[in-house]
Amino acid sequence: MATRVDYDALRAQAVETGNDEAVTVNTRGLIDKMLARYPREWSTLRELIQNAADAGASRVVIKIETSPSVRVPSPQTEDPSPRLKHVLQHHTIRKWVVENNGQRFRPEDWARLKEIANGNPDETKIGAFGVGFYSVFSISENPFVSSGSEAIEFYWKGDALFTRRFQHGVFQSTDTTFILPMRDPHIPVPHGAELFTLCQFLTRSMAFVGLESIELCIDDWRMLRLQKFMPGPVNIDIPTDINRTSSDRLMRLGKVTQDAIQLEAEWIAALQWSTNLRTDRGIAAVSETTTGKLTSLFNKWPKMLNQNIEKPEQDGNRASTDTVKNLTAVYQQKAFFHVNKAVIETSVGHDLSTEIQRARKKTPPRATTVSYLSQSYDERRASNMEKPTMASKLFDSVTPTATGYIYIGFQTLQTTGLGAHLSIPALIPTVEREHIDLSSTHINTWNIGLLRAAGILARISWSTAMADFRRQQSKYASISHGKAFTAKELAEIIPAANLANVIKPQSTELVSETFNWKPAGPRSDVGQYIEKAFWSSSPEFEILSSRGIIPYKNVRIAPIELSFIDELPVVPEPLLKAGLIKSLREGGDLTEVKIEDIVWVLENSKRTRTPAELQQLLVYLAGRARAKTITRADIRSVLDVSVVTDDEEESSRVIQLRQIKNHIDPNKIPPDMPLPPSTIPFKYTKTLSKFDTDALGFQELQSLDWIRWLVEDQNTSGHTAEKPNIETNPAFASSVLRVLSKNWSSLNAESKAILTSLLDGRTIVPTRYGMKRPSEAYFSSVKVFDDLPIIQDLANVKEPVLAALGVRKTLEIGVVLERLMGSSSEPRGMGSRWSHVDLIKYLVSVWPDVPERDRQRLKGTPICPSEMSSGKPTDEKFQVAKLYEPSDSLRRLGLPTLQWPGTYHSESKEGKLLRTLGLRDAPLYSDLVQIIAAAGQSRDTSLRDYGIRYLIEHHQSKRYNESRSAEVKTPFLPVHGSDDKLSTPSECFTNERVGLLGFALLSKHLHQYAAQLGVQSDPPMERCIRRLLRKPPQSKRHAREIFAYMTSRLGLITNDHVNTLASARIVPVGMDKKPADDDGSRLRCATPRMCFLGDGGDFKNIFDFVDFGPEANMFLLRCGSKHEPSAAEIAHLLTQRPAKFLDELEVPKYMDILVQVAKAWDTLKSDASLVEAMRKAPFLLAARETASEGMKDQEDEEEGAAKTWQLAKASEIIIIGDDIINYQLFKSYVLAAPQQDETLEDFYLHLGAPTLGSLIEERQKFGEFTSDQTVALKLQSMIHERARLYLHQTPKESIRHDAKWVEKSLSIQAVRSIVVRTSLKGQSMTHTQHRTATLHREGSNKWVIYVTANYEIWDVSQVLSHLLLRRSKPGDAMMLESILRSDLRSLQRKGLNIDKILRQKEREAKIAQEMHQQQLEQEARVRRERESAQDEMERQGGLQGPDVREKDSMPGDFPGPSPGKNHDVGDEEPPNFLTDTLKKWGFDFGRKPQSALTNREAHTNGNRDGPSGDQDMGSLDPDRETHGSVPQRPASAIPPTPKPPLQAMSPQQLQSQLQQAIRSCRPHTSSSLRSQQPEAHKVEEMHTTCDVKPGMNILYAGTTSDIRVFLDEDFLTSTQASGDQFIAANRDGLQHFASVLRDCATIYNVSRESVHVFYDINSDTIAFNQANSLFFNYRIFRDEHLGMMQKGDKIRPICRWSSTMAHELS
Repeated sequence: MATRVDYDALRAQAVETGNDEAVTVNTRGLIDKMLARYPREWSTLRELIQNAADAGASRVVIKIETSPSVRVPSPQTEDPSPRLKHVLQHHTIRKWVVENNGQRFRPEDWARLKEIANGNPDETKIGAFGVGFYSVFSISENPFVSSGSEAIEFYWKGDALFTRRFQHGVFQSTDTTFILPMRDPHIPVPHGAELFTLCQFLTRSMAFVGLESIELCIDDWRMLRLQKFMPGPVNIDIPTDINRTSSDRLMRLGKVTQDAIQLEAEWIAALQWSTNLRTDRGIAAVSETTTGKLTSLFNKWPKMLNQNIEKPEQDGNRASTDTVKNLTAVYQQKAFFHVNKAVIETSVGHDLSTEIQRARKKTPPRATTVSYLSQSYDERRASNMEKPTMASKLFDSVTPTATGYIYIGFQTLQTTGLGAHLSIPALIPTVEREHIDLSSTHINTWNIGLLRAAGILARISWSTAMADFRRQQSKYASISHGKAFTAKELAEIIPAANLANVIKPQSTELVSETFNWKPAGPRSDVGQYIEKAFWSSSPEFEILSSRGIIPYKNVRIAPIELSFIDELPVVPEPLLKAGLIKSLREGGDLTEVKIEDIVWVLENSKRTRTPAELQQLLVYLAGRARAKTITRADIRSVLDVSVVTDDEEESSRVIQLRQIKNHIDPNKIPPDMPLPPSTIPFKYTKTLSKFDTDALGFQELQSLDWIRWLVEDQNTSGHTAEKPNIETNPAFASSVLRVLSKNWSSLNAESKAILTSLLDGRTIVPTRYGMKRPSEAYFSSVKVFDDLPIIQDLANVKEPVLAALGVRKTLEIGVVLERLMGSSSEPRGMGSRWSHVDLIKYLVSVWPDVPERDRQRLKGTPICPSEMSSGKPTDEKFQVAKLYEPSDSLRRLGLPTLQWPGTYHSESKEGKLLRTLGLRDAPLYSDLVQIIAAAGQSRDTSLRDYGIRYLIEHHQSKRYNESRSAEVKTPFLPVHGSDDKLSTPSECFTNERVGLLGFALLSKHLHQYAAQLGVQSDPPMERCIRRLLRKPPQSKRHAREIFAYMTSRLGLITNDHVNTLASARIVPVGMDKKPADDDGSRLRCATPRMCFLGDGGDFKNIFDFVDFGPEANMFLLRCGSKHEPSAAEIAHLLTQRPAKFLDELEVPKYMDILVQVAKAWDTLKSDASLVEAMRKAPFLLAARETASEGMKDQEDEEEGAAKTWQLAKASEIIIIGDDIINYQLFKSYVLAAPQQDETLEDFYLHLGAPTLGSLIEERQKFGEFTSDQTVALKLQSMIHERARLYLHQTPKESIRHDAKWVEKSLSIQAVRSIVVRTSLKGQSMTHTQHRTATLHREGSNKWVIYVTANYEIWDVSQVLSHLLLRRSKPGDAMMLESILRSDLRSLQRKGLNIDKILRQKEREAKIAQEMHQQQLEQEARVRRERESAQDEMERQGGLQGPDVREKDSMPGDFPGPSPGKNHDVGDEEPPNFLTDTLKKWGFDFGRKPQSALTNREAHTNGNRDGPSGDQDMGSLDPDRETHGSVPQRPASAIPPTPKPPLQAMSPQQLQSQLQQAIRSCRPHTSSSLRSQQPEAHKVEEMHTTCDVKPGMNILYAGTTSDIRVFLDEDFLTSTQASGDQFIAANRDGLQHFASVLRDCATIYNVSRESVHVFYDINSDTIAFNQANSLFFNYRIFRDEHLGMMQKGDKIRPICRWSSTMAHELS
């Protein structure tokens, strides 16, 4: 951390003792460098003209005095033209003379003229930098200036510039003259293109410069005179909606005026003359050179100079100009413009004003102006600039055509982005005055404010133009009458003059390119500032529309002519390509006509549409639909509000399109036919395609709907005055039927049926007897009677159509029955009346033509007699469908048969017709069943058997197999065992075993026909189960038979069946004490799930065991029975009846049952309810040992103890486990779990039984540490060695701690004595014992075995086995004792492979060492690669930047790394003064981090030798809670700990560890820190101990300098002071300490939040690291370093505390 250098003192010393030396300037070099930034063309003239304007001049005269050619003599003639031509061709420039009539120089002006960079202090003047005049040195070495009676001359002495000023009263003049002798006398006189560009420059200069006249002379010839006339400004009314304040509130527009500008140019013909001589200086060459140069710089400024420079003439024109004889002929031309000027009131704050004054050397003006110059259409026409003449090219430099420019007095290179020039004299340009300064922060703010003010002025100009046009538009008749402009009026408003490829209206600003915003250049943001202010200054914006000047938000763009909504304002078509319209359109502010607009117009219009407008509307909507730009809902919304007056017919009709649903196809329905009101006339849709009409939502009018309207809506008029009546007008009916006939084939069957039904009953058929219904009319082919109504006038109507409508080809059946079979009268021309046979034969001949209605009537009319037993017909007539064919089989069944004389043939024509009419050839299945059932009930066995045989024989032929026999409810089948009993097919079966369940058996002689009769072999399984559940078997034999039958159908028993049967009481039990044929009076039924198969063995009196034979048992197994109970079942029963179990099984077998249940614990634990029951039930065996009454001494206690077994809950039983010693002490008070099986002990533990160890409380007392710890060290070494041997063959899951843990975390300490006092919780009895070894826990993972000098190996083995194994047994401790007692050779003789085990340890160590070495090599390789890459980058110059780049030092700079020295990124030294100082003190934070670590000092002023006070101590059980006191360790008795050979850490390792420690640092967020026991950490390389976790109690007190402060709790208690009081009393010292710690944290890149301060008056701890939070003692700092800090010495405190911080980080 660098120390602050007092630069003020250094400066004072320099002033007192240093030498004064002047700063010298190379004036010539300075001026040349300034001029290098200036534009090359006419910069000198620009500066002199601007100076004249600043001086208030109204006239400037520029003279070019020439020198004659020394090679070409002058022509000897009086004609001025040849002499002028010679001057232009051969003379050179001698000097420039520039005169102006402005204010004469004042003394301060003469003084400022001699000073560079001393600009005009007048804030209203443009000059600011004081370097403009010095542009004269670009062409002249010795400029001369004369003003009034004084003059001054500039001259050089070497590179120094001097002046001579004098009075010349003789030549006193009111003008100011600049005489500039040419530095180069060989520069030719400009002519042609060069001369013309000079004239264009002077013309541009007249735009905004306050001059009235400029003249250009060459010798005595006046080449050009420019004059400007302005009649005077007129105030402009500013619209109230325009916000005149810029968004940054720097500028506010005040008064705005408008003034006209008239520029007059007078020139001589020589200006137009060009020559072929010196073609390298021709127009084309200059144009190409200049344009290419500028366009390469400003690519966003296209073709600007090409428009400003006259193009080369065509060959014809050049010839004509070359032949011009009078070069002095004078020409004149005028140009007209207008300018809007706004007064800008500035509001600049003090800071901004100060910065601007510093940059410009003058304060910003309080008021300034912004001017807006443009040319209207009328002004351009008045200027006669339509054709490319000399004048138009000259004034083009002023006219803003495609884009305008920013003027700061003169034109800059910056465009405005709109078609107007903007003069902003207060803008601050760059030094060369060609660009706007937007780089400097404060200058940028000022300039942007002015640009925004210019944008507001442009908006006011637009609004003014709109207001003027609004006043003029009233002269147009259409607007005056509230209509849109007519085409003729638009032609007047928008003239067809194409200027610059842009259509411009009379008001230029209207939609011309003036407001066509384009990207500005070279800085596009200039135009963006202006444009944004233009749009944001007002929310209202008006443009020209078809309805006049209105806000643009109400104007739409119509892509095509939409005369049907002429009320909607749209942009006139000629203006669609105008620039402003394009801008509004592209910005989304001007949109095309929307459906909502059309709906609004049509909904709010006061007139209806015309037929032509309706047709245009439909075409428009259809086109939009084809383009998928509108939806069906949009179209519907338009049509719903559209109303048309159709007055093209005889009587006008109003059509509301919301009612229109249909259109017609003229190929189907003629347009001249009457149409429904919901159908649009064809003339409106004749130009639309089918897609269009569908898109419009018009459905085609179908013939069905049309005819329905004709016949049903007789009272509704169509499109004509009267709609003809189809039922009374034969001609109209014939036309309609012809249309229907034409479309009949396209109709579907449903439509045809509807039409037939619709026309049926209506007199629509013309006949010779008038209009008839279709069913009353006959075709001409029907000639049975002479008086039938025959159709007529239907020649073009197809016969099938008429037939379908009902026109008859046959006699009506009623006529036949009345005239031919009736008895009232005899038919004419016929014999006697017909019989039923005659009628059938007639019907056969005409059947195809008989209508369906007549056919149905025949089926329902009784026309045929039945046959009597004698064969004669009955008098009664029957419907044909109620009779059967005359056959013997049907007669035998007693069915009514048809009487038919002779032989009846069913396949004859008559037979087929009768079958069509419903004659039956066989009885229905249900009828046949009724016949058989009736015969059975009447005991007519003959008819019953014949009926069954008929059913069987005709099962297939009469399709009885399709009948559902299972649904028959009438019993008709005989059953076995009773001839009188009948059954349905679903209630009887063929399997004889179904009788066991009470089902009926089909008569055996019909078993072979069971399939034809619909009888199943067995009932469904559901019915069998229901029968079994309703009536379970009552005997073993009955159960065996039923279960065997169920087994035969086992495959049909589903899981649902099993769930039902498993819990049903269907198994008879309790039969073992009765004979096999017992009647079951003493039986009970059990569920299959609770029954077990077999003899039962020991469980036969506890569980229900049955055996019905192998076949029947299979059914019970399927229903859930098992051969033996499961563990879960046993457990359930144990919890319910534990006493019965114990009585039946006695203790040994009951113990076996418990073991069996315990082994199934993994399965049982998933049943939460069972586990809960086992925890609460007293079903577990437990024993209590009591001494016999005759026992007298302790030695006989074991043999005389009596063990009593009893049942108890798990919570009442204690698990002894491996704690045998304590059990022997308290066995009379313990109800102990069985100890012979670990599985059983785990089972008791799972159910909540506590262990004995958890109930034992021990308190240990130790003697002092022995002075000689050799015994402990030897024992520790032996344990480290033998632990690996002991654990070698132990399963991993049984090991609590392995050999590596023993070596790392277990130590041995020797004490003089060990006394353990043991007690049992809940009991007052205690036992006190002397031991030689016990276990003590000293941390989260640190253990100590305390031993006496004469320890016993058995005690050590017991302690150690409990620590190494998860569950130690007495045998484990004995095994460990044997290993500890025996030497390695003896152990090897006993079978242990000592060499292999120890070699394994060596291999593990070797592997660890190899891995560590590989890691070191990898780090070294990465480091070398990084250094190589950095060296390569430095050689190639790849590292750029202040961190690695060599740089020259400056006075007072901090010393850095040596040049050329490579530094790794991770090892870079802190580049500051503090680091170098620390290096001098020996602290290197770069490549040798170990230096800082190995030289650190111990951070503890005293050592705590051992644990003291009451501590939690461990004994045999590492998890047991014990208490005791640890002995005090004398200082002389510190046990020597064997140290392994130390290995020095590499610098890379130290650096990696340090960086890891730094990254791990974190803040301590708790409000306190408490630690009772200090822990000593060892730093191997220093061989010292660092107290990184001292024992202390500190509390958060507050914060000083962003560092948290903690105070000792004892200090707060003793002083009764608060944390705030302490911090306030020690504020200065704490801030000094915080400053030191922050610097130290910066050195190591440690987070400051992880650094804390504590104050402890009792502790000697300097600092400590608590969970990666660093704590530093303020008391040490106050006592040792606060005085140094107060004297200004910060180096030594930083060195000390940086070392301390390094110590804590390590």
